[in-house]
Order: sequence, then C-alpha cells, then structure tokens
Amino acid sequence: MEIGQSQPDYNGDGLRIGIVQSRFNESVCNGLVDACIEELESLGVAGKDVLLITVPGALEIPLALHKLAESSQFDALIALGAVIRGETHHFELVSNASSTGISRIALDHGVPIANAVLSTENDEQALERMTEKGRDAARVAVEMANLLPSLAQLNPDNDQEAKAADKDLA
Repeated sequence: MEIGQSQPDYNGDGLRIGIVQSRFNESVCNGLVDACIEELESLGVAGKDVLLITVPGALEIPLALHKLAESSQFDALIALGAVIRGETHHFELVSNASSTGISRIALDHGVPIANAVLSTENDEQALERMTEKGRDAARVAVEMANLLPSLAQLNPDNDQEAKAADKDLA
C-alpha cells in the first residue's frame, strides 16, 4: 500500500521567528539562546528575521508569546527557559503553568511554538541539556513553520472561507 507522507523541511530562508527567553537561571538560559540562534542561522534564518524578547522567568513566557502571536508577524515562536527543582513545591507549579500556557498560546493562535523550557532536578542536568535543547527548539520551529501551510491546504473550507472574505471586502 502506498501512503502519502510529509518530509521534514528545515529550510529557514524567509521565516520570521520570535524567541522569548527567561532570564531566571541565567547561565542555562543564555546557553539555550546561544545554541538556538546558532542553529537558526545554520538553517538559513536571517538575523534580521529573528526577534529575541527576554522576560524575568518561566511564568512570564506565555504572556510574551501571546503578544508575539497576536501580532501575526511570526511564522513560529520559541520558548526558552529553565525551571530547576528546589526544596519547595514551587518547581511543579512553575513547570506546569509555563508548559500549559505555552501550549494554550500555540493552539489559540495556530502558531507553532517550540517549547524549550527545561525542567530539571539540578543545575548539572540543565547545563548538560541546554545546548541540544536550544538546537532542537530551532529545528522544531523551522520544521513546524514549514509544515503548517501544507496542512492548511488539507481543509477545503479554508478556500471557501477565503473566497467569502474576499467577496465581503470587495
């Protein structure tokens, strides 16, 4: 049986990418953003097409992503941060709230968001994972930015809705 299958497209040429980076756990977050930007560049995303916003911590990431998504200026967004377990229950609250908010923004706005907010047991785990997770976030953002337009073509109602909107504007 022959089946249709999409292939990953990592061509970042012409894509606009917004990045929201937490400043909390600064050394890890700086490592994440450095690896992410380096990978975006290797995928062909131009520096002029990348906007980096920093926020105090992981809980502030979803609101900044929401504002970027509302602008409709980006093909994909990236969330970078690190939540490292401490001695209190706060770790679970921050990890869950940040992750839930990021997913909600992606679904509400239909914009891909690569979630690279690390949740680790300790600093060593975060430092060990930051480079690869930063690179992964760049690849996910570019791949999903290229995939979504082809998925939109699967819905025949999109063409009818667009034609109806064009008639309303005329």
